[in-house]
Amino acid sequence: MSTYDLLVIDPQNDFLDIPGAALPVPGANADMQRLANWLMGHLDQVQSITVTLDSHASVGVERTTFWQDAQGLAVPPFTPVTAADVRAGRFAPRHADQREEVLRYLQALEAGGQRQLIVWPVHCVTATWGHTIHGALAQALAAWEEQSGRVCHKVQKGQHPLTEQYSAFRAEVPRADDARTQLDRALLHQLATRSGTLLVAGEALSHCVAASVDDLMAHLPAAKLQRMVLLTDCMSPVSGFEAMGDDFLQRARAHGVQTLALAELAQPAGVP
Repeated sequence: MSTYDLLVIDPQNDFLDIPGAALPVPGANADMQRLANWLMGHLDQVQSITVTLDSHASVGVERTTFWQDAQGLAVPPFTPVTAADVRAGRFAPRHADQREEVLRYLQALEAGGQRQLIVWPVHCVTATWGHTIHGALAQALAAWEEQSGRVCHKVQKGQHPLTEQYSAFRAEVPRADDARTQLDRALLHQLATRSGTLLVAGEALSHCVAASVDDLMAHLPAAKLQRMVLLTDCMSPVSGFEAMGDDFLQRARAHGVQTLALAELAQPAGVP
């Protein structure tokens, strides 16, 4: 019987396409329901579960509540903000005393060449409804804990308000003054040393799943990557970022990571 270790990225209400969600990802509710149903049917095969939780204050550098335009008006969601914009006065932090630190942050972010800041709706504020795990999945996690006698490892991420964190393992620009933003080598080690096939699910494919798996691909040995499976019917991209999701899946396959739907996972090797 196959054994699995499960990593679920940000399966939270605010990312589900349900009423009240702050940042709904089309398909996310069905994704997490499928995962919950599968888990309930495979409790004995899952030996460990790690769930990451996007965990924010109501105000942060990537949020609409942080920014204003040159006229002092709110900046709409999904607006890109660059260091050049801040220098030119097109956008500014609502609190002027944060300008220089934010400008340094944007310069460091852009120097990495992989991402620029996008202003998101306020979402996943810690201890609110939007921060909570998908209901059916939460029930399945509780059933697994009761049956296995083990505890689901829940990891909060994104807690520093002046750096973004898509990946479960590090902030976009780690800060020397906050260990939570730096590379989580302990979590990487835990996942690297599990003996089962590592299954990855969660939201959103285009952003937090992609960033987390990119870090896994950068730090796990090739043999472990070949025993990693991205559950493609348990993750969906943010609307408008579908191409980013597709590019990520291609990148993962090039590293030897498998991409399968849940039904395909159950098939023995070589079965069409």
